Order: sequence, then C-alpha cells, then structure tokens
Amino acid sequence: MEIPTARAAYACHPDHSRGRLHAEPVSKSRSGFRRDCDRIIHATAFRRLKHKTQVFVFDEGDHYRTRLTHTLEVAQVARALARRLRLDEDLAEALALAHDLGHPPFGHAGERALDECLAAFGGFDHNAQTLRIVTALERRYPRFDGLNLTWETLEGLVKHNGPLTDRNGAPLGRYRHNGVPETILDYARLQDLQLWSFAGVEAQIAAFADDIAYDAHDIDDGLRAGLFGLDEIAAVPLPGKIIGAIRASYPGLDTNRLVHELVRELIGLLIDDVVSETSRRLAALNPRSADDVRLASSPVADFSAAMGEADRAIKKFLETRMYRHARVMRVMDDAAGVIRDLFARYRAQPADLPAEWQEGFSGLDETARVRRIADFIAGMTDRYALAEHGRLFDSTPELR
Repeated sequence: MEIPTARAAYACHPDHSRGRLHAEPVSKSRSGFRRDCDRIIHATAFRRLKHKTQVFVFDEGDHYRTRLTHTLEVAQVARALARRLRLDEDLAEALALAHDLGHPPFGHAGERALDECLAAFGGFDHNAQTLRIVTALERRYPRFDGLNLTWETLEGLVKHNGPLTDRNGAPLGRYRHNGVPETILDYARLQDLQLWSFAGVEAQIAAFADDIAYDAHDIDDGLRAGLFGLDEIAAVPLPGKIIGAIRASYPGLDTNRLVHELVRELIGLLIDDVVSETSRRLAALNPRSADDVRLASSPVADFSAAMGEADRAIKKFLETRMYRHARVMRVMDDAAGVIRDLFARYRAQPADLPAEWQEGFSGLDETARVRRIADFIAGMTDRYALAEHGRLFDSTPELR
C-alpha cells in the first residue's frame, strides 16, 4: 500500500502555528512540533514514566507495560495514523508522548486517591496535571518555567477527550459536575486554548491511539499475568474472530506466538478502521484548514459504528476480568492507601517534605499548600512513593 506523504490542508502546519507563550527564535533544523517532541522526551516527568504503574506495579514483572512503554506504543500508533491521514506526524507524536505525564504513581488507583485527598480543593485531574507539568513544574530553561510548548500541543493535551466547555463557558462531559480544573482555566487566561472547540485532527487521532494501545496491550498483559485465558478472551467478538483466523492459518501455533499475532492483528484492524471512518468524516466535512476541523459540530476522528461496539466489548471485558480482578484490586487498594497516608502526613507535617518543596510553603494559602503537596506526590514514581512511605511510617505494604 502506498503511504501518502503530502500534508493535507486540514492538518496542523508548524509554519502556521499560533506559537508559544514565550517567543523563541525558530530552529534552523527542526519544526516547532518536532522541538515539542524533543522537549517532552528530555523532560524529567517523561523519565519518571519508566517507574509508574500502567496496571501492574513495578516489581510484579519486567515484561508488563509501564506508563513509559505504554506511552511509546501510543506514539507509534499515533504516527501510523497521522501518516496515513496526511497529518503532521511530529505533532501527533508530541501529543502521544505527553498525554500521560500527569499521572501519579500507581495508575488510576493513585489518581483516585489523590482526587479524594483534594476533594475540598477542586480535586485531581491527570489532564490538568499534565498541563501543569509542561507549563510550570518542569524548570529547565533560564527564561521561563515549563517547556514552552506550541499552542497546538497544549490545545491537544487539554482537549484529549474533546471540548471542555460550550461557547458560553459552561463545563461539558466529565467536567459538568465539578467544573473545569482551575489549573486549566488559569492557563487559558494567559493563552486562550479555545476550550469550547474541538482540537485539531492530530490530537483527535492521538486519543484513539491511546485507546488502541490500551485494548491490544492490556489483553497481552492480562494473558501474561494469567488473569484470564485465551479461550475467555476468544469469547469477545473481535479478538475471538482474530484468534479463530490465526488458528485456521497456523494450526498448532504455540500460545506465545498466537498472542503476539493477536495483538498485531488487533492493532492493525483498529488502525485501519480509524483511518477509514476518519477519512469518511473528513470527506463529508471537506475542511480547508485545521481551524475548520476545530469549528466542526462533531469530531472527525472515530471508530466506525461496528468497531466502536467491538471496542466497547473489549473494554468491558478488561474492566471486569483485569482492572477489577481481585488480585489487581488488592494491590491497588494498598497503593491508594500509600498515597492517602503520604498526603495526610505532608499536610500535617510539611517539614517532612524535601527542602526545595518547603521553600515559601508557610506563606501559601491552604489551597496552594495542598496543591503543592499534590504536585510532589503526583511526580513520584511507584518505588519512590513506597520508599517515602517506608521512611515516614512504621509499616509499608508489599505491593505484589
């Protein structure tokens, strides 16, 4: 199959970027979006993803996904989608590389625990934390805090799940109940990210790259961990169809190779479907610019109706048989307790924070204090959180 190379009119173009909050000289060798990728890769928060939980904590096995390996897999899928849809591959990659920077240790259990701890202070949202990291918490440059990423990258990170508000500023979707996080609103006052519009196509397909990676690789990890067997996942329509075809083509194939072929085929089918459905929607919209995509009444990237149903069936299976498996839940409940313990301890005894995190602490109001504590905890790796817990408490759970 011939892969198109010319950038489409509806793609984001680095030469037409809305720029950075702090003006910088243009690079002689890299586009603005390529520089964003490079800055993210060199960020401290990116390196920490190596030791942050995806589903299994770090000492349960060397072959399970971590936040870092998941992120790299999402980036690969995002580039594949962008290439076939004639989008800017560097922007799609930047969004994939940064999309999980805001996750705290211990995966979704850690996020839920921090959200509970901050319930009276606006809660904790990992997308908002990602924005906080790339605009404030990374301190590498002499003239500004954060990474000073392009407007298009920041927009895509914030709108990972679509518009946050309507045109009048009323919160949408997941933010209807508690409102848009203050971190996002505060930054949007400095640089308008158009919270009411859709993001560009690159951001939309990066979100589907995340879904594709979850579906395929969590099946792989769940099988490897023995949380379910091949015959059980074969009862789910799409994986079952793929497994049946593999067994027909390769009778007697050993389980290890069969699982790898299942993952490969599943990723390919999901990518093909997103490309087909997104191409169909783009043809109907006929956008002449990235802004035409932003101003559309609905997203342009999606699965087809049939594949959307298949995707939901996979996620339902993984939710019940993997994410809520008794073994996983036991470990994650203990992990959430570690987060709650640390938060309560630092709040009661801020002198236990490292010296650099104590600087100016006494002059902050209560909301700023708990937000700083949350920033510190959210930046921890799994093993650093356990080490800190061991330093401050008499008993620390073994997460395995």
